[in-house]
Amino acid sequence: MTDATRCPAAVVLGLDAGTTGTKVVAFGLDHPWRRVTIREYPLLQPEPGQQVQDPTVVLDAIVGALATCVAACGDAEVVGLAVGTAMHGLVGLDRYRRPVTPLVTWADDRAAKEARSLRANPVGRSLHQRTGTPIHPMSPLTKLMWVARHEPELAAEVRWWLGMKDLVLLALTGELVTERSSASGSGLLELATGTWDATALELACIDAEQLPPVEAPTATRPLTAEMAARTGLPVGLPVVLGAADGPLGNLGTGAVRPGQVGLSLGTSGAARAMVPRPPTELHDALFCYALTEDAYVVGGAVSNGGIVVRWAGDSLAPDVKATPLQHRDAALLELAATAPAGSDGLIMLPYLLAERAPLWDPDLPGAYLGLRRRHTRAHLLRAAVEGVSLQLSTIVDQLELLEPVTEVRVTGGAFRSTLWREVLAGALGRPITVVGQAEGSALGAAALGLVALDRATDLPAALAALAPPDHAADETTEPDPALVAAYDHTRRSIATTVEQLDAVARLFAAAPSHLPLSTTTSATVPGT
Repeated sequence: MTDATRCPAAVVLGLDAGTTGTKVVAFGLDHPWRRVTIREYPLLQPEPGQQVQDPTVVLDAIVGALATCVAACGDAEVVGLAVGTAMHGLVGLDRYRRPVTPLVTWADDRAAKEARSLRANPVGRSLHQRTGTPIHPMSPLTKLMWVARHEPELAAEVRWWLGMKDLVLLALTGELVTERSSASGSGLLELATGTWDATALELACIDAEQLPPVEAPTATRPLTAEMAARTGLPVGLPVVLGAADGPLGNLGTGAVRPGQVGLSLGTSGAARAMVPRPPTELHDALFCYALTEDAYVVGGAVSNGGIVVRWAGDSLAPDVKATPLQHRDAALLELAATAPAGSDGLIMLPYLLAERAPLWDPDLPGAYLGLRRRHTRAHLLRAAVEGVSLQLSTIVDQLELLEPVTEVRVTGGAFRSTLWREVLAGALGRPITVVGQAEGSALGAAALGLVALDRATDLPAALAALAPPDHAADETTEPDPALVAAYDHTRRSIATTVEQLDAVARLFAAAPSHLPLSTTTSATVPGT
C-alpha cells in the first residue's frame, strides 16, 4: 500500500472555479496523495435580479488558491494544470482586454423578458435543439440580447465577449481562446458543427469576431511568466483548456456508462447522464452539453441548491453562527434534522433564483405551502432541504425516460451531511453513491488533463491513475422506506395544496379596487 502522506514524484492540478468559490486539487499520479485548496468569493446583487461578480476578485482568488496548492506540493513535479469553470458566465472586455462589465453569472435573471419572448417563438425551440442550451436568462445568448436592448452604448464599447472559462484562460495564458465544452453552454454554439450559430449571433447583435476561437477541450496553452511568478508554477507549464464544470462533474463522479446519473449539489445543483452523441430530439426539460468530441452530457440544472439552505439560515436562524461557512451549514442542518420527515406537511418550492430545469421558467416564485402555527424554524429549514431534493428528483425522472437509471453517483460538499444524503435518497426512491470529497469537477478536469498530456490513453485510464487502490471506498446510502413514503406523499400533496389556494386567488381577484375611480377623484387622508 502506498503511503498517502509521502509527497509523490509528480502531480497534476485540477482547477474547479465555481459560482461562489474556487477549488484547486493536486492529484498524485498513481499515488493516493492529494491536496485541496479552496478560496471563496462573493456573489453580488447590485440590482434586484442581478447576480454578478468582480472579475478581479475572482481571478485573485484563483491565483491565490493555485499558489497555496502549489506550495503544498513540495518537490513534486507539476506536469500540468487543467481548467474547469462554471458555465453560462458573460463578461465584456474592451480592445485592451480589460473588463468593462462585471462577470454576469448564470444566476442573473435580468434577461427574463428576452428569454420569455424567445422561448415562445419557434426560433427559440429550434435554437435549443441546435445548441443544446435551453432558452433561459442564464444563457449568454439572452444576456447579450438584454445588453443590446438596454445598454447599447456599453455594447458598442465591448470588443470581446468572454465566458468565465475564457477569462481564466486569458489570465493564465495571455491568449483569447475557448473550448467546445464551455462554448456549448452559451446558447451560441451549434453542437453538430462546433461553430458559432448564425441565428444566435444575429439575435445577440454580435459578430463571430467578438467571440474567442473554439478549440478542443484537450488543447493546451503555455503558462505565462507573470502567472508563473504569482503561483510558483514553472513558466510554460501546459495549461489544458479543459471543459465546463457540469460535464467534468460527471466524469469526476465516474458516471460515464449507460444508466449512470451523476448528481452534483453545491450553490446550485444538477443531474446528468453521459451519451456518445446529442439526442436527435432533445426534450424541452433537458440540456445537452459537450465534454469531448465523442462524449456529451444530457440533463438538467436547478438554480436553487445549497444556496437555499444558506438563505434560510440567514433569514430564519441568524443567531446560528459558526465559521467557516461549512461549519455554519452543518449547524443549520443539525437544527433541520430535529424536524420530522415531510416537515409536518410544510412544503417549500425553492425558487429563490430564476429556476431552470425542468420547467425553465425564471418567473416561478418561491413559496412555503401548508404553513401552520405548529411549524418552527426547524421545519422551515428541513423543508428547504426537502424542496431542493424533490426538485432534483424531477430531473432524474426525465433522464429515466431516456435510459433506465441504474445508479446515481453524487458529489458536492452538501453530502458531508447525513441529512442531505438521507433526504435525497428518499426523494429519489433509490440508493445514492457518494464519491470522495476531492472528486467531482476538479477530478474530471485532472483526468481530462492527463489525456491531453498523453499521460493516459483514455478517460477511464486517467481516472484509474488518479484513484489509487487504497482510495477510500465510495459510500452508498440506501433509501429509508419511511422517507420514500413521506416524500411520495409530499410530492402528491403539492397539487392539492396549490388547488386549495385557487380559492384565495379568486377571493382577491374579485375584491373591489381601492384606487381612485378617476384621475379627478382623490382619496381622503385621515387628519387632512
